[in-house]
Amino acid sequence: QVQLVESGGGLVEAGGSLRLSCAASGRTFSDYDMAWFRQAPGKEREFVAVITGDRGNKVYVDSAKGRFTISRDNVRNSMYLQMNFLKLEETAVYYCAARPSGPGLLYSPKGYHYWGQGTQVTVSS
Repeated sequence: QVQLVESGGGLVEAGGSLRLSCAASGRTFSDYDMAWFRQAPGKEREFVAVITGDRGNKVYVDSAKGRFTISRDNVRNSMYLQMNFLKLEETAVYYCAARPSGPGLLYSPKGYHYWGQGTQVTVSS
């Protein structure tokens, strides 16, 4: 089992920044691909970014490229998402997710075994 706990959400004005954190426990952190997803009211959960466990490769949803940065600290068993120039439409609950590194659905919620409880990000005008 892997336990995930997100933090760092909050209220921010459009154009502002937030840094989300995800603390993991339970297994060897570096063996897991770690991702961020988000879900706005009435919408499906969508992929935001992933960082692989084996090589640390990073992939972002197109809308986040150049503004968001995903990172991980395998010593501290933590993952982060630095979000800059936030937009109104990025208001959502942001979830941390984990899956054992390897083949599979890297960009779909269906590919992830473990989830945090979510942290609310609200972007205001």
